[in-house]
Parts: sequence; structure tokens; C-alpha cells
Amino acid sequence: MSDQQPNDLQTEAESWIGPGQKNAQLIYILYLVGLMLPVTTIVGIVLAYMNRGNSEEWIDSHYTYAIRTFWIGILYAFISFLTAFILIGFLLGIAAAVWFIVRCVIGLQAITRSEPVKNVETWLV
Repeated sequence: MSDQQPNDLQTEAESWIGPGQKNAQLIYILYLVGLMLPVTTIVGIVLAYMNRGNSEEWIDSHYTYAIRTFWIGILYAFISFLTAFILIGFLLGIAAAVWFIVRCVIGLQAITRSEPVKNVETWLV
């Protein structure tokens, strides 16, 4: 009776925060929520950097993909901002948002199937 049972809630929370499949899913979800509440995107990138290299290779491909999605998305958003002055930035901003959403959906689909991201290094989708 002196053995304490692990707290199921704590174990469940650790599975979402620690490296693994649930954590990669959480990062993609945080990214998507970040379109409305940008601070969640920062939480997602921090989790991706913290957990990359600490899990299986196929899950690490998702962390790398998520990190690249963040930084390339920042670049596309910056280019959209700069071109807003010539009135094309609005369209580029929409294209960047669609690109971001598509990458997150592709990542979520792959992680749900327990598969690595097929082309981690791509600048496209």
C-alpha cells in the first residue's frame, strides 16, 4: 500500500508535453490555433525545439517539419507585409495563410497515420 499509483492525469499531460506522437499533434494544433491567437504558435515552436532529437526518427521528421513551417511562414508573412505597400501583400498574405494551414493539415494527417513527413525540406507543401 505504500506504493503510490501514478496520477493518470499527470501521465496524460506528460504524454502531450513530452516527445512523442501526441506532442507532435499538439504542435500542429497550436499552429492552427495560432492563426487566431498568435501566442500559441510560439508555444508550438518552443515545444518542437525542446523535443526534436528526443524521440523516434519518424516523429523527429514532424518536429523538423513544424520548425521549418514556422520559420518559412514568418518569412512569407514578412514578404507579404513588405509588399502590402504595392497592394499585392494582401493576396500574398492570404496565400501564406493557406500554405501554413495546408502544411499543418498534411503534418496532422501523417502523424495520425504514424508516418513520417514525406519531404521535410520542402519550401512548398
